[in-house]
Amino acid sequence: MGGALSLTLVALAYPAMLGFDKVSTAQDRVIAQTQWGPLTEQDRDFVVKVRAAGLWEYPLGKIGMEKGTTKEVKVAGEHLVDGHAALDTTCRKIAPMLNITLPNVASPQQVAFVNQINSSTGREFDSNFANILRITHGSIFNTVAKIRSTTKNSLVRALADQANDTVLDHITVMEKTGFVNFDQALFQQTTPPKLPNSDLTPPPPQPGEPMVVLTPPATATSTPVALPGEAAGATPAAGASPSPTIG
Repeated sequence: MGGALSLTLVALAYPAMLGFDKVSTAQDRVIAQTQWGPLTEQDRDFVVKVRAAGLWEYPLGKIGMEKGTTKEVKVAGEHLVDGHAALDTTCRKIAPMLNITLPNVASPQQVAFVNQINSSTGREFDSNFANILRITHGSIFNTVAKIRSTTKNSLVRALADQANDTVLDHITVMEKTGFVNFDQALFQQTTPPKLPNSDLTPPPPQPGEPMVVLTPPATATSTPVALPGEAAGATPAAGASPSPTIG
């Protein structure tokens, strides 16, 4: 499939700024012309953001299933695992088609979220789990809408459609836990802390490093985007190694 690409650059630079920071450069600048439409800086960064989100929310979902003290928190954890496994498959499908480099590790800020939540227990765990994830999903929800309404690339548009459904589902299950402090969540969502770019950027993978794969659960209900000529839910045929996995 790579032979059919028409790219203006040999390789797309790894995004300089991710997380919830706003990139100050011209995000609508076209960095590649592909058979699926032009690819902009914000398109590329969006694919990487979706991948990075799964790298911390997927394992945190498993933690929630184990440490949650209520059925609602455990169900929310199940939704994180299910949704991000499917999104991860889509990212790993389209990234090589668009010549985008994906991270294997979440950003330092995202790793800190996992550590903060996992270090708590009981109802404190439930509260931290629900509130932090409600804030982060609420923050990215607007980004998904912007990408979906502006991108001219059909692969990125398909990912945005899937991400929109997944993020909304995750927002909903966090709210159903009953632990979300809406005043606090909305304040932090609209006034995020100013952090250095190094805290917001996932490190690029090392040369030759196997791609981390988020394994779908046996009871998966979410499905990745089906590309033309491909059965729904198919996994990437190339460009990704089945090992190591987070599963």
